[in-house]
Amino acid sequence: MARFIYTLLISLLSLLAPLYLLWRGRRQPDYLRHWSERYGRYPAHTARPPALTTLWLHCVSVGETRAAAPLIKLLQARYPEARLLLTHTTPTGRATALELFGDSVSCAYLPYDTPWGVAAFLDHFRPRLGVLMETEIWPNLIATCQQRGIPLMLANARLSERSARGYARLSALTRPALQGLAAIAAQTSADAQRFAQLTDRHIEISGNIKFDNQPSNELLQRGRQWRSQWAERRVVLAASTREGEEALLLDAWMQRPDDGSLLVIVPRHPQRFDAVAALANARGLRLARRSATTTIPANCQVWLGDSMGELYAYYAACDLAIIGGSLLDYGCQNLIEACAVGVPVLLGPSTYNFAEAAQAALTAGAARQCADATTLLQQADRLLADADARQRMAAAAQQFASQHRGASERTLALLEQLLTA
Repeated sequence: MARFIYTLLISLLSLLAPLYLLWRGRRQPDYLRHWSERYGRYPAHTARPPALTTLWLHCVSVGETRAAAPLIKLLQARYPEARLLLTHTTPTGRATALELFGDSVSCAYLPYDTPWGVAAFLDHFRPRLGVLMETEIWPNLIATCQQRGIPLMLANARLSERSARGYARLSALTRPALQGLAAIAAQTSADAQRFAQLTDRHIEISGNIKFDNQPSNELLQRGRQWRSQWAERRVVLAASTREGEEALLLDAWMQRPDDGSLLVIVPRHPQRFDAVAALANARGLRLARRSATTTIPANCQVWLGDSMGELYAYYAACDLAIIGGSLLDYGCQNLIEACAVGVPVLLGPSTYNFAEAAQAALTAGAARQCADATTLLQQADRLLADADARQRMAAAAQQFASQHRGASERTLALLEQLLTA
């Protein structure tokens, strides 16, 4: 009965979805493309070739797609004759997959979770196995895969306390869905415990695949080249910032003495680039944009990182990084990437999406946490004035990142068990 009511609601919402897509398309035109795929209708040439096994991974958006990259590379090496299908929900996730993997993978949108949309998707692509990245629990998709004997695994799974409480309130729907998965591989023991409270099945602990992502030498070199053009300026990076956070950081930045330091802001979502530029201009701050130049004028106070796929370059160009999503109640963006580059990390109070990783980084001395934007920038100033402290944090960050690698191999081993079962 719970899934029947859910299906009625999701079906009604799918009828209204074009209005949402049109609204999103005002700022991101790519939302106006490939609508038919969201209802389970795909171009004929994308159907599975009869001779190929299709291995399917669902990566909602940019973060999940980048997180899945080490696992995808392992699958390509282990199963070179298979076709890898990546499905997404957002255009930026799809664009990221094409940027990372080109035509070595197939990309499509996962349909809305209606029984007919899911059935059409599975009929078209006929996957041998499916992987849902992080926290994607779609009852009709899971039930249909179970009925068809398609093993479906929740990989790199994470579940915050807040989300766990929400799922517990819908246990009549979520418990059967979790039971229908072929395997759940949680990032941490805390995630595993929260999943175990929602289902009586065994939960594996595989670690966080994001630790296995390695920055490319090309991006690191690009960042170093940028930095070499900026003379001796000290550089603070605000990475993957979310709506509302840039205003707080810019206001706090204006309270500092203008000592020639440079604030680099890289918003999490590209549709907000112009809005963030407007925030800086409204405050009278001297702004330059990555899309216009990497040779920053000497009097520039803020550089807007309005580009995609260059976050590792920004990390390589900075002295320390404030991780976005942590100043307001967004749960924090990925701090692991900064640590992998050896960048000292500053966090705001909200870290529930990376709770265990954040605590481990703090314990290791790779990160420091502050209550608000003003305190964060005060801490940044202290670190900018103390090269030895920055060096200790940088070394701790790299060691922290290296110690937690290996989740991709453990996840691959679980997938191989499902393939041979």
